[in-house]
Amino acid sequence: MAETAPLYDTYMRAPLRFERGEGVWLITETGERYLDFAAGVAVNSLGHAHPHLVAELKSQADKVWHLSNLYEVPGQEKLSKRLTDATFADKVFFTNSGAEALECAIKTARRYQFFKGHPDRYHIITFEGAFHGRTIATIAAGGQEKYLEGFGPKAPGFDQVPFGDLDAVRAAITGATAAILIEPVQGEGGIRPATNEFLRGLRQICDEHGLLLVLDEVQSGVGRTGKLFAHEWAGITPDIMAIAKGIGGGFPLGACLATADAASGMKAGTHGSTYGGNPLAMAVGNAVLDVVLADGFLQHVRDVALVFRQGLASLKDRFPDIIEDVRGEGLLLGVKAAIPQSDLLQAIRAEHLLGVPAGDNVIRLLPPLVVTAEEAREGLARIERAAESLRAARVKKSA
Repeated sequence: MAETAPLYDTYMRAPLRFERGEGVWLITETGERYLDFAAGVAVNSLGHAHPHLVAELKSQADKVWHLSNLYEVPGQEKLSKRLTDATFADKVFFTNSGAEALECAIKTARRYQFFKGHPDRYHIITFEGAFHGRTIATIAAGGQEKYLEGFGPKAPGFDQVPFGDLDAVRAAITGATAAILIEPVQGEGGIRPATNEFLRGLRQICDEHGLLLVLDEVQSGVGRTGKLFAHEWAGITPDIMAIAKGIGGGFPLGACLATADAASGMKAGTHGSTYGGNPLAMAVGNAVLDVVLADGFLQHVRDVALVFRQGLASLKDRFPDIIEDVRGEGLLLGVKAAIPQSDLLQAIRAEHLLGVPAGDNVIRLLPPLVVTAEEAREGLARIERAAESLRAARVKKSA
């Protein structure tokens, strides 16, 4: 191990040092190969060193890296047009991260009500178990005490209600309510999908009360659930949507998408970003869409997801003492452990498979969307070996 670097002590890092990646594999400095079903927490949507992404990034790097938003950026015009053509949206604001995309979404919703003559309507209904980022506003939106503690008073204007409870949503609406903000699938909260009926109910409530429906698709978007965006499964459209992670394929990129009406209050000078929409990010984002929007790609995600989900369900049946539940949509899957989450994560890591911890004692399994059925089966075999080793250790301990 290298000497400890003078970094903030904010991360509990695994003792792994990766030198390079190839598709769904990561290779350490010593040449060990790991099957990467963490994908940088759902970021490396097309795996590592995808040739098309690499080529487009290298090509742009020879031209211009940064311009700021003082000038027109052709890559922004191209990517925003492709995003609006493929979604409900009419307008796009580019950011560098998911948290920034959520900040823009929150500001857009509040500014909409202000612009429409309702300056007192700035409260946003959010849900218990949510995670929307690490800024002062987004930790308040998420409402989880472990992220709020020690950072002063919680930013006002966010009202948490139980996830999945339409009656609680209705009861929380007041004359100050501007919008409802929800993840179609709670990621950090433990891979908890909202039902289609619940999402449709939220859309109806927003329509009835003049509220904006804001979706956080930072983790669930860009093909992760087998549709371009998770809300499509419910047959609804939001007014505002925050995306990031997969749209950059590993390059820092986020965006806030909105209808023309929802974005009507965001006039010149109301919001900005120095780096947002830089030419490098735009080149990679467009390259990601080249692949994700190609004929057959999302069907591939759905097909492999079925193989993987069925395999996980079989492991749950065979190892109920290790795996309590399997949940999620597409390749946004979670295994709820029947033992301490850390024990299962350590065991699968010992089999050279990478996953991501989440709330509710869940391990997220987030393979790159280019994963093959054969690679999914290889992942299942490694999880099976991990479960067998954990069971054997428990038997030995009780003997």
